[in-house]
Amino acid sequence: MGRYTFRVHVDTPPEQVFALWTNLDRMAEWVGGVTGVTDVTGPVDQVGTRYTTQFGKMSSPTEVIAVDRPRLFRTRFGNRILRGESQAIFEPDGNGTSMTQEFWTKGVIAAIAARLFATGSYKGSFRGELQEFARIASAEAKQTPSAGP
Repeated sequence: MGRYTFRVHVDTPPEQVFALWTNLDRMAEWVGGVTGVTDVTGPVDQVGTRYTTQFGKMSSPTEVIAVDRPRLFRTRFGNRILRGESQAIFEPDGNGTSMTQEFWTKGVIAAIAARLFATGSYKGSFRGELQEFARIASAEAKQTPSAGP
């Protein structure tokens, strides 16, 4: 079993970061290779909800296994190449959010695949995807600043 942890700062409050992170319609904007999400069984911020992430002809069934809005989102995912669990933690950090993403893989093939995705910060790597997510969320926050007093 492999374990990988990545952190990023997002210039957006935790509620907005959580909302974007759990917006399945937008996942392809930062997760490399995603071509869509299908078969959603319920609200994505509800434990027990299932959905299938499409990567071209390959798919990855996913189940939401823990949610504490806007602090925690955890899923179990898997196909024959990459399977395990992923968790995102959102913590207030100054005027934004410190976001930590963790992956736990299961199986030898998944451990090898995860090692490839965990190395470096290229587009499509776990770190690269998280950095792209932070860029998108921060840019959107600058376009739609929250209302002040």
